[in-house]
Amino acid sequence: MLRTSQERDPSLPRPAVLGIPRALIWGYFGVLLFMIGDGVETSYLPTYLKTDLGFAEASVGIIFTVYGVTAAIGAFLAGGLCDLWGPRRVMMTGAACWAVCHALLLAVAIPTHAYWLILLTYGLRGFGYPLFAYGFMVWIMAGAPERQLGKALGWFWFCFTMGYPVIGSVLVSLLKPTIGFYRTLWVSLAMIVAGALVVLLLLRERTGFQGLSKSRERVSLPRTFLGCFTVMFTEPRVGMGAVVRLINTTSQFGVWVFIPLFLIDRIGFSAQEWASLLIVMMVSNLACVVLFGALGDRWSRRKTVAWLGGVVSAVACLALYYVPEAAGHDYPLVALAAGALGVGMAGYVPLPPLMTAQDPQRKGQIMSAYTLGAGASMAFGPLLGTVFTGVIGIGGVMWIYAALHLLSTVLVLLMKTPEARPAAVAAPTAAPRAERQPVGTLTAPSREL
Repeated sequence: MLRTSQERDPSLPRPAVLGIPRALIWGYFGVLLFMIGDGVETSYLPTYLKTDLGFAEASVGIIFTVYGVTAAIGAFLAGGLCDLWGPRRVMMTGAACWAVCHALLLAVAIPTHAYWLILLTYGLRGFGYPLFAYGFMVWIMAGAPERQLGKALGWFWFCFTMGYPVIGSVLVSLLKPTIGFYRTLWVSLAMIVAGALVVLLLLRERTGFQGLSKSRERVSLPRTFLGCFTVMFTEPRVGMGAVVRLINTTSQFGVWVFIPLFLIDRIGFSAQEWASLLIVMMVSNLACVVLFGALGDRWSRRKTVAWLGGVVSAVACLALYYVPEAAGHDYPLVALAAGALGVGMAGYVPLPPLMTAQDPQRKGQIMSAYTLGAGASMAFGPLLGTVFTGVIGIGGVMWIYAALHLLSTVLVLLMKTPEARPAAVAAPTAAPRAERQPVGTLTAPSREL
């Protein structure tokens, strides 16, 4: 397989430093810049909308719920559009959507305090980052040498997480005290444009310049996406895996919206302290993704997801509420709780191999189901908080998140791992190669995130 990959693309004979393909290295840099820009707002935007613009908590929750819906749709569309248009065009479409909508948000919607205009522009902007980031992920899968795909994808997730929200949160903590949050949002736009220009002008690997599909059956966008839905029902364990992936980051996106309101308004933390807690959470996640992937490969993927993912995340969700409720403004203890949630999220790393093992010949469609769950969590997490905060409070919402993580533990333990298939089955035929073979290589368990 390596020889075939190299003959198909002579520009990729060897990986660069630490397994990043030389021909794709500018794409990684572009994604890092883009995700830094996208992550700038993460730690403070909910507070800004509530405190500075005067919107109610429920209204803030609706804004982020709509954003999550569009992001979920964008995540689901990315793979199919890469088949039809090619990753480069998909990435540029995502960047243009992000930049235009964000410019309108800053130039028109926020200065006029127009809630519906903020909802519209920020909501539509949700299409931007999944198309850009996941478009490059597909480009990696299509253009990197087969032998290097695990490391190549691992570095993709490293850049993704390092930008969003680790460096993004650091950037806002440095800029907000001096230039204010509103001007910092203009800096995020500059980062997005810079990342897009890096990809547009410097990333010259040719695989991503054209549609990846080589089969007539995949020319039809509806047919491609229909199979991504039906696989969740024809293979029930794939559907269970999609639900587990939904739960994986549901609490994360809910916590990002509602916990800062709780910590700042009730406990007395500052916005800068919350930003640093978010950094603790994501750095702990970043430190564990490769470790837990390797543990799943050597020990048990199901048990790693169930116990280190589901159970640890459930305990961490409760700790994020009850630790500050009991200890008050005790930063080290709350930081431990935040870090525990980052560790728990990393425990879900071995999930994709469990899902694709259910039907190796439909890996591309299965991974679309996985991505759909990932994108939908951006809406589901804030939606739960929006619906239930007024009824049972933030503490009750954290119990809901914890219960969902325990449900994911049960679902994963019910997912049997099929016996290993012969290599010939795992490698698709040449016709659907552009969609299935690259996506299937995500089954390298220790490098998926």
